[in-house]
Amino acid sequence: MAAHISTLSLPRLLVAAKNASLHARWQAVAHSAVRYSTVPVPQEKTFDKILIANRGEIACRVMKTCRMMGIQTVAVHSDVDASAVHVKMADQAVCVGPAPTNQSYLNMDAIMEAVRSTGAQAVHPGYGFLSENKEFARRLAAEGVAFIGPDTHAIQAMGDKIESKLIAKAAQVNTIPGFDGVVETVEDAVRIALDIGYPVMIKASAGGGGKGMRIAWNEEETRDGFRFSTQEAASSFGDSRLLIEKFIDNPRHIEIQVLADKHGNALWLNERECSIQRRNQKVVEEAPSTFLDADTRRAMGEQAVQLAQAVQYSSAGTVEFLVDSHKNFYFLEMNTRLQVEHPITELITGLDLVQQMIRVAKGYPLLHKQEDIPINGWAIESRVYAEDPYKSFGLPSIGRLSQYQEPLNLSNVRVDSGISEGSDISIYYDPMISKLVTYGATRAEALSKMEDALDNYVIRGVTHNIPLLREIITHPRFISGDISTNFLPEVYPDGFNGHQLTAGGQRELLASAAALHVSAQLRSQTFLGTLRVSASSQERRRWDLCVELGGERHPVVVSRTGQTYTVEVGGESLVVSGEWDLASPLLPLKINNTPRMLQCLSRTASGDICLQYLGTSFKVRVLSPLAAELSSFMPEKVPEDTSSILRSPMPGSVVAVSVKPGDTVAEGQEICVIEAMKMQNSMTAAKTGKVKSVHCKAGETVGEGDLLVELE
Repeated sequence: MAAHISTLSLPRLLVAAKNASLHARWQAVAHSAVRYSTVPVPQEKTFDKILIANRGEIACRVMKTCRMMGIQTVAVHSDVDASAVHVKMADQAVCVGPAPTNQSYLNMDAIMEAVRSTGAQAVHPGYGFLSENKEFARRLAAEGVAFIGPDTHAIQAMGDKIESKLIAKAAQVNTIPGFDGVVETVEDAVRIALDIGYPVMIKASAGGGGKGMRIAWNEEETRDGFRFSTQEAASSFGDSRLLIEKFIDNPRHIEIQVLADKHGNALWLNERECSIQRRNQKVVEEAPSTFLDADTRRAMGEQAVQLAQAVQYSSAGTVEFLVDSHKNFYFLEMNTRLQVEHPITELITGLDLVQQMIRVAKGYPLLHKQEDIPINGWAIESRVYAEDPYKSFGLPSIGRLSQYQEPLNLSNVRVDSGISEGSDISIYYDPMISKLVTYGATRAEALSKMEDALDNYVIRGVTHNIPLLREIITHPRFISGDISTNFLPEVYPDGFNGHQLTAGGQRELLASAAALHVSAQLRSQTFLGTLRVSASSQERRRWDLCVELGGERHPVVVSRTGQTYTVEVGGESLVVSGEWDLASPLLPLKINNTPRMLQCLSRTASGDICLQYLGTSFKVRVLSPLAAELSSFMPEKVPEDTSSILRSPMPGSVVAVSVKPGDTVAEGQEICVIEAMKMQNSMTAAKTGKVKSVHCKAGETVGEGDLLVELE
């Protein structure tokens, strides 16, 4: 189900809420399990047709509000996206080119032609792609088409990180110490970094989304960072200019949502805590922040509004800050678009930000004053990606969603997605599957709901990051609010390895696997509820089994009464009960009366079972004692020696190859660069040796596990 946004089902409730204050409106809709509302104002005429110059979940999200406002929508798509969910949701759809983004979603000429041919009166750019492109906004304005975002002056001023920093200083906004200019060459970068003092942050002037950003702690890292940031910036934004500023170690990343109209009115809609990141890209966000007090929140909000007014900003925008342990905050950048994580602001304020952007673009003044903006409850967002969290906290995965089921059966859960069962996750676009958002009256309630939602989320066909997301939100440091942008490397210094089973957790997993195995055996013996063959006068009620987990064997005894199994394992007895619907991807169980939602990812007749338990998948094998004894005589597959070969850890394209056969390489030396989803990754040698053969070249597409280089 795509871009699911709860909406009011009772017309009378809409009428009652229409002219109410924001706080009263929020209270009204809260009782109908709705946490924000799109309430059209009858006397306000906006647009008849809006083109959404984007794809995926954000295109679906915008269309949902347009539909509530009675506005027709136009989708644009690449040829590989012809059957995408956002295309099916729209009233009209136009193909704007082949799969590569520079030939489709960044193809201004094709999109402008789509605007003309469909008669769209306005364009919503979503985020990414052309959302912060001043030339696109200028071309739309020249043809009398509204750009649902700020004007070109604000985009130019805030889109250039160098200029935005100077404007922020002039507007009395706290800024990070750094070099106020463009870094032209790598030698300039080294000199400037030394002047500022390590560590430094190298980042793209026109960048965003973590692309074109590198932290450097010494000269070597500065040189590498300059090279990679320049290439990523040029690839992602068409602008290779860089800036360098002081890197604030161990900060929080907290941003302020602003909303302004064309009449000089501007509001700050509270903050979002975005400190949980990997590679400078956000993973989990929440609103409000556990760290801010009322005075700091107000000071940050007022400075954000000062900056917006300094550039005559009109629309929704986000001012990002770094906040140190003493609550000193520094301007980072302003995103002149709808932010990915905007749903959590909508849930605690009751405002539909897309609706507000459309109203502002049409020229209407804001409906609310600063004192009207509430903080009601708590909202948490988990970004669900098609990524392998066991590789650098998330390297892209591609494939087709063979099974897909969002946890919308749970209350206070919102899923913004642009995919469905059968959708393809390709190398061409961002690997986001959805934004999973939960709401609660308190943070503890929102976190508990997020646990349930992650456990109930069914994704098959691609590797995903749900194991990492669940570990984050259940970690004691996260629960206590002790977080920073260094959370992941500090908590997992050796990389993420999934949920680490306690002794009790291991017993639960073993008992569940054994009970599932017996249940499957019993089902295979029946036909329409009747035994296929009456093997004995009495139905079997006890099974002696051996369960293998992590290379260890555990004797298990299972006994059955109805749908309840008593499992003796590790010297303890566990009672496992459930419906045992083996055709369902979800396996709701009670283990000693504690509810657990497991997922059976795979199961074979030979006893191999893969179970998702507490977010992480575990491979177990359930055998009879005789089969377990005989299996010990089976030869084991010798693992591949990876020290002499280099395989691609992800699907992507080869940007550069730095070696040729016969070259001698040192351990850690760069061999090639792989680009995946606009992020460049340096592949290095695992040991010192001579290059035997090279199996890739620049421009080629490689898959995960493909052989790149062999050493002698």
